[in-house]
Amino acid sequence: MTDKNVLNVMYLLHGLAPFTFWTLAIVPMIMGVIKQKDVQGTYLETHVAWLARTFWFGILWVVVVTVVFFITIIGIFLLWLPWGILTIWYLYRVIKGWLRLNDGQPVA
Repeated sequence: MTDKNVLNVMYLLHGLAPFTFWTLAIVPMIMGVIKQKDVQGTYLETHVAWLARTFWFGILWVVVVTVVFFITIIGIFLLWLPWGILTIWYLYRVIKGWLRLNDGQPVA
């Protein structure tokens, strides 16, 4: 499997991740760590880093939003709002990166 095909699979799994409470994103993160040396020095390296940053910032916001909204009584009823915004942001980054990958361009 070529490095670009592996990245396509990684983008697909990241795209499905918000619908699995981000647990599915762990698989492409492991794939990214394994592939990191193979893509070093190529435009594909930017895609591996992009997905890693998307994952880690996504997880950070999941934790922050959940903690903040669960410690407030009103927040429990409004938890869907920040989760929805987070899901849209996450999917935006995945789609943007995937489109750049398919165009053969680095992602910034």
